[in-house]
Amino acid sequence: MARYGMVIDLTKCFGCKSCMAACSVENQSPFWADQSDRKWRLKIDSQESGNFPKTMRFFAQNRCQHCEEPACEMVCPTAATYVDNNGTVLVDYEACIGCMACMDACPYDARYFYSEEDIQMEEEKFTKEYARHMVPHVDKCDFCQHRLAEGLEPACAATCIGDAINFFDLDDKGNKFTKLVQDKKAKHLHPEFGMNPKVFYIGLPDKHWEI
Repeated sequence: MARYGMVIDLTKCFGCKSCMAACSVENQSPFWADQSDRKWRLKIDSQESGNFPKTMRFFAQNRCQHCEEPACEMVCPTAATYVDNNGTVLVDYEACIGCMACMDACPYDARYFYSEEDIQMEEEKFTKEYARHMVPHVDKCDFCQHRLAEGLEPACAATCIGDAINFFDLDDKGNKFTKLVQDKKAKHLHPEFGMNPKVFYIGLPDKHWEI
């Protein structure tokens, strides 16, 4: 059984947002919504770190971190949020009652609510035949479960033209990204949260970006 994870190389990301677009289309994220609500599974933001003259610009990638100790799962009153056999944090749409407790608990701000209005817009944009979201629920990155079932990698990784997003099995000892994680050359975002994520970053600035 695989234990899925990602290594994201921020030094290779140049902010084209092709991954963000691919994710939105593949998973029908509500791009039509007021984006002050952050209704994206994957969000790319341009940010800066350091002080003049030693400054750098980088592109922060915010998504579900698929934590080993997910706070979202702990607070869910209906067990709609759960961890599958591959260590991926998922949401059972039918079991979700929309209380949003998981959204409040997630320290990475990686979740949003897919509303009745979003469902109606999804049917208009994609037609009901291809709609993925049938009932209101909390939504987030699920590593593109439907693609994994077909032997494909997540849409963001498949689309990234800079090879910045790398999807792999953390238990594959021969994988070069597993070694980067073991050697601590790929690091957690905000380890002080204590969630032990399965998404790792290369080139994290000393001061991690604001969530």
